[in-house]
Amino acid sequence: PLQPLRAKPVPKRSGASRKKTREPGVASSLIKKIFRHYVKMPVARDAFKIVEKCSVRYFKQLSSDLEAYTRHAGRKTVEMADLEVLMRRQGLVTDKMPLCVLIERYLPLEYRKLLIPIAVSGNKVIPCK
Repeated sequence: PLQPLRAKPVPKRSGASRKKTREPGVASSLIKKIFRHYVKMPVARDAFKIVEKCSVRYFKQLSSDLEAYTRHAGRKTVEMADLEVLMRRQGLVTDKMPLCVLIERYLPLEYRKLLIPIAVSGNKVIPCK
C-alpha cells in the first residue's frame, strides 16, 4: 500500500553559525614583532597588552586624520602629501628632517625603491608617475 508523503523537517539555525562582524585591525603578532625589534628584551604579557591597545588606538587616530586631510583636499584617495602633512603636524617631518630622510633611515631598501624616485640607466626614473 502507498504511504503518505512526509514533510522534511527544516533544520534549526544555531546561534553559533552567525558570526559578529569585526572591524579589521592590526594583527597582534605584527605589533609584537615590531615592538620586540625595538625593545630587544623580554616583555611581560600584561605590558604587551597595553602596548597593543595603544597601537590600535594610534592607528585608528592616524587613519581618521588621513581621511580628514583627504576629504579636505576634495579627493577620495589618500596620497603621500596627506601623509607628509600628518607627519609635519606630529613633528616627525621638519625642515631639518624631510620625509625622504626618514624613509632612508627607517625603511628597508625594497620599500625605499618604491617611495623615493631613483634615476637608473637609460634615463628612466623609478617609480614612474
